Amino acid sequence: MAHARPEVWAEVKEGGKMAGYGVANERLRALEELEREIGVALQSAGSVILELSKEKAAERLLERQAAAFGAAVAKVEAELGAQIRYLTQVATGQPHEGSSYAARKGCQLALNRMEYARRRIGELQRGCQQLLDA
Repeated sequence: MAHARPEVWAEVKEGGKMAGYGVANERLRALEELEREIGVALQSAGSVILELSKEKAAERLLERQAAAFGAAVAKVEAELGAQIRYLTQVATGQPHEGSSYAARKGCQLALNRMEYARRRIGELQRGCQQLLDA
């Protein structure tokens, strides 16, 4: 199976900027923010547990920490949903902003067809040559 050179993919452009790189960096930043938000949720949950373990828990603190935990979980859930939708689009080849997956897939399939055609032409050429030599 023939594989295209990496520099071929680097030449695929969308909207005047390198396809995928800006979106990929943006997605990575979003995942880093999501990781921080998970840390906030865990800290809030830890604070709630710590406060509940006390003999006399401060109700206001519990409410604030529980609300912070709920907000962090909601934010994480929303962002994870957005990331999953994006990955679903990329994996299925649906057109979406910033992806070069469909173009790369089409190019790879074209290269595979070209390699197959080249092999078949070579086989036909050898067959014709054998008939002419006989």
